[in-house]
Amino acid sequence: MTVKLTVNSQVHDVDAEPDTPLLWVLRDLLGMVGTKYGCGVAQCGACTVHLDGTPVRSCVTSLSRAASRQVTTIEGVGADPVGARVQEAWKAVDVPQCGYCQAGQIMSATALLHAAPRPTDEEIDAAMNGNLCRCATYLRIRKAIKAASGQVEA
Repeated sequence: MTVKLTVNSQVHDVDAEPDTPLLWVLRDLLGMVGTKYGCGVAQCGACTVHLDGTPVRSCVTSLSRAASRQVTTIEGVGADPVGARVQEAWKAVDVPQCGYCQAGQIMSATALLHAAPRPTDEEIDAAMNGNLCRCATYLRIRKAIKAASGQVEA
């Protein structure tokens, strides 16, 4: 079955079953490998993408749910001014250690800053809850979010 899918403002004709996880469509069919597979059950956040601006776990989001909606991945988030600020802050604060979770972290942080341009620590903790970092760079993640929001220097 062919489904039209808009990813990072580009329309793709995807030949896949409607219940195929969006993660596999992105990685295997469209070659967008920045979105990572972590757990497959929406518990780690490595696969986070935006669906109409809302962060979702692509490992449990079906292709049919994403069809006719705007999907933004780590490959496209930098086209958004807020996403670009988050990416720059991530580099300036030197957030990544192993880097595996960072795409999902950046996607969640970008959505947070759209919803709360100057978030408190509590808002950051709530928004980032469920994005796991094996290297425990949570303090640097918080600092980068604060830097991207203009609350602290990077």
